[in-house]
Amino acid sequence: MQTISRLTGAAYGIHLSDQVALVSVPLIAALVFDASPEMIGVLVACQSMAHLVGSIPFGILVDSIQQRNLTIAASLVSLTGFIGALVAIMLDSILVFGASVTIAGFGVVLFVLSALSILPKISAREGLAKANAAIEVPRAIASFVVPLLIGLYFTAVSPILIIAVAVAASLLALGFTSTLPAVEMQPPASSRVYERIAVGGAFVLRHKLLLPISLCAIFWNLAFAALLVVLVPVIRQVYIMDAGAFGIGLSAFGLASILGTWVMGRFSDRIAPNLILLFGPGSSVLAALGMALIPAGNSPMFFYACTFLLGFGPSMWLVTQNSVRQLVTPSERLGRVNAVIQTAIYGIRPLGALAGGLVAGSFGPQFGLLFVVLAYGASFLAALFSNLRSVRSYSELSPENGHVLKDGAIMTE
Repeated sequence: MQTISRLTGAAYGIHLSDQVALVSVPLIAALVFDASPEMIGVLVACQSMAHLVGSIPFGILVDSIQQRNLTIAASLVSLTGFIGALVAIMLDSILVFGASVTIAGFGVVLFVLSALSILPKISAREGLAKANAAIEVPRAIASFVVPLLIGLYFTAVSPILIIAVAVAASLLALGFTSTLPAVEMQPPASSRVYERIAVGGAFVLRHKLLLPISLCAIFWNLAFAALLVVLVPVIRQVYIMDAGAFGIGLSAFGLASILGTWVMGRFSDRIAPNLILLFGPGSSVLAALGMALIPAGNSPMFFYACTFLLGFGPSMWLVTQNSVRQLVTPSERLGRVNAVIQTAIYGIRPLGALAGGLVAGSFGPQFGLLFVVLAYGASFLAALFSNLRSVRSYSELSPENGHVLKDGAIMTE
């Protein structure tokens, strides 16, 4: 339990600094560096690029190197990136700033993959869902608090001070990770790197639970990225509301994520996993349908209720699916499996954003919202017509009984 508390403390530092970067980078680029919209887009893309570029190689490292040391390295990488961002603001160098926030993003990716592999080794099977909820709470809280505070106080506070907060949060993460004990590691496989990546990818594709989890997450993130693009035009042109409703809606989303994660931390042992695995994507469809049915001139409260629902169910789903994939994946392969799934999820987001913009630009924002509804529907169907419906208890899951290959054999390295 003490190790979980330390890992949770490190997660607070990592996710607070990451959220500071996600929210403040576009603002700093525009107001400090007077960047063009194209340059702002490049900077935002650089942040997400860390997930695409770093997930697979970091997944291999997680399966090969002492994971406690990797959490320390992740904290140091994050700290280095934000110190570089501070220096960039002082030097008025947007190139150094972009490189620095990208480096910080790599620290986040390495920490998340390491933490997901550590948890099954320090938690009892029946307590794994609660442990996953514990390290997801920092992400949920940061996604609610940081955008709200920066939105309220950005113009009144020096950008240097804002990045200094990220530096301090990274130092907090470093302090906690340095106190983590070493965890048990399996000897790394002797196969070549590309063969080990292929094994991780094939394991996901042939797995009766990991494949639908991946498809569900891919379609969900496709929809979410498209929603972020079409939502502002929808709010202004369809709902006839003030554009500020967008920020409040995202805060409602973050608040719901906190509540959903808290519920899983308290009651995960009383709720059958299959119910959450269906409720998460199913509630997203209901939330998107609700947004599509909001009439012009309506009170924004119904819109906020929809964004709240969109954050509540999926946050519970995230905790549950993390627990499932940790239980059904052999520990020596967990880093690569997590990396493959993370790469697929973050790889689809740019496509979702492009698709949402293309549909909304060509046919209007209402059709863009319809595209979102259909993508969330595909996410729900991926879960509904799969073996996720049969996961009634975490105790039933293990690497031995959790997967089925096409030829019925057990996959080995």
